[in-house]
Amino acid sequence: MTEAADPFVHPALFYRDEQEYLAAVVPFVNEALTAGEPVAVAVPTENLRLLKAEVGAEKAVRFLDMREAGRNPGRIIPGVLRAFADAQPAGTRVRIVGEPIWAGRSAAEYPACVQHEALINAAFRGRTVTILCPYDTRRLDPQAVADAYATHPVVVDAGSGRQETSGHYDFEGVHARYNAPLPPAPDVAAHAFVADVLGEIRHFASDAAERFGLVRPRLDDLALAVAELTTNSVVHGGGSGLLRVWAEDGHVVCEVRDQGRLTDLLAGRRPPSRDRQGGRGLLMVNLVADLVRTHTGPDGTAVRCWFAL
Repeated sequence: MTEAADPFVHPALFYRDEQEYLAAVVPFVNEALTAGEPVAVAVPTENLRLLKAEVGAEKAVRFLDMREAGRNPGRIIPGVLRAFADAQPAGTRVRIVGEPIWAGRSAAEYPACVQHEALINAAFRGRTVTILCPYDTRRLDPQAVADAYATHPVVVDAGSGRQETSGHYDFEGVHARYNAPLPPAPDVAAHAFVADVLGEIRHFASDAAERFGLVRPRLDDLALAVAELTTNSVVHGGGSGLLRVWAEDGHVVCEVRDQGRLTDLLAGRRPPSRDRQGGRGLLMVNLVADLVRTHTGPDGTAVRCWFAL
């Protein structure tokens, strides 16, 4: 007896210019509209303008600027993809164009982007959803193109229309490869915390961020992230942890380290569930931070968050 094919479809679309992009993406969107299927387009600003002009901004398409909605890659699955797909009637085929990797993504952002693309496969396994992920092969680093073969089971060439099964598909393997130790933090003091001082450590982080120039409401977002991360450390990470806060390249960065180990690949990437208590700490961090990077291993876990000044 043969195993049923997974209804989830996740192709990478390789394009080289605007003409190839439109020639591949516009029919994908129009086919969904013709079939009465819900369709969302979450792509960077410049490509969003192109598609709105071709498809028609008034059409029944959910348009999102990925530079805003997906500036933190860890936010895309719960806040963009699942948020749209979960809102549709059960069993309905849903189509999404998602372009989370574009030229100009920073070196700090890129590993989180690859891990996001890998985890889409776990988040949507068994769902009647198609997520088309465009890649600008003319402008992206060759490594981004190589990684797309590992994070997508199918690759489509926009110029020729040729579709092929990726021989390098291994989403868990590539996710693990980018679970690398974070770059060294600056030489700033590490502040230890336990359960009794969680309020104090949150105020310390807020005061430090304010001195670096972070203002409300982003200051409140950082305080929330620190509260969630330090509480997670106390509850799940051995009862204690270390906090560092510093300024870097127009951002305030906070980092929490503890002795726990993350074993759930989708931790922080599931939308909140009404029938499940707890487990929302990392989700909240992903939703409020501009970037989240995580490294976990036998010696513990480090979570680093960026907040733009």
